Amino acid sequence: MENIVEGIITSPVLWLTIVILYTLKKGIYFVPQNRGYVIYTLGKYSKTLAAGLNFIIPYVQSVAADRNLKEQSLEITSQAAITKDNISLDIDGILFMKVTDAAAATNNITDYKMSVVQLAMTSMRNAIGSMELDECFQNRDTINAQILSSMTEATAPWGVMVTRYEIKDITPPQTIREDMEKQMTAEREKRSVILTAEGVKTAAITEAEGQKQARVLDAEAAKAEQVLAAQASKEAQILEATGKAEAIRLVADADANALEVVGNAANSEQGHAAVMLTLAQDSIAAHQAIANESTVVLTDGKTGDNIANTVAQAIAVSSSLKLSN
Repeated sequence: MENIVEGIITSPVLWLTIVILYTLKKGIYFVPQNRGYVIYTLGKYSKTLAAGLNFIIPYVQSVAADRNLKEQSLEITSQAAITKDNISLDIDGILFMKVTDAAAATNNITDYKMSVVQLAMTSMRNAIGSMELDECFQNRDTINAQILSSMTEATAPWGVMVTRYEIKDITPPQTIREDMEKQMTAEREKRSVILTAEGVKTAAITEAEGQKQARVLDAEAAKAEQVLAAQASKEAQILEATGKAEAIRLVADADANALEVVGNAANSEQGHAAVMLTLAQDSIAAHQAIANESTVVLTDGKTGDNIANTVAQAIAVSSSLKLSN
């Protein structure tokens, strides 16, 4: 048994087979997806193996580095940075990057991850140093963009692309935090006072507008009332004048009719005698009224003649009317 084992071990075929298999293993590589194998030929870079089945020359070529081509995240530890107004802040962040050129990440930089982290810390301090404290809290996006811009240009020769940078936390000193809390309290009180004043102002304006509108409506109502009263007075006066005119016309018509009837009656002998009698009676009644109402009656002693004269005058008037007709 020992002779058999010894024969196999010392067999040239066995060793030749082992050498061939080892050589095949050294010359065939299955590269996973999103990986890059950097190949050196006799110590000099020659090519980068892509994903899939690849062949190299054993013992002449070798895999110098295996680079991950996926996007990776690197945490930036908290560090101190001084703002433009000399306030010390503790800032940490997170960096996202990916290797775009495996050969450059191997040949142009010793440790690309450590270098990217150090560059991110330096860029972050520079960005914070160009801003004041309030700007640092208000312009995080600007800081992120500034850091990303500076790192993109610096990492291009390394075959590394920084895709995104985010500040996780900005921590000011305790005294600054207390001052900021006081400032925020003052701002809230200020906004409260401003809102209260604006509310009072709005209420006063609304009340004044309401009073103005009410006065305008009152004035319009009074004006309309005066117009209606004037129109009513005008219509009443028109109706009254129309009524008076109609009454005068009716009285005039009645007087005219009466005179016409009297005139027609006076044309006869009986009417003529009646007119004379009526005139004599009226004359006598007038003299009696004067005598009754006066304590002293002045007369010329010819009362009878006067009555006769009055009757004669009436007869003459009646005759003239008769002649004219």
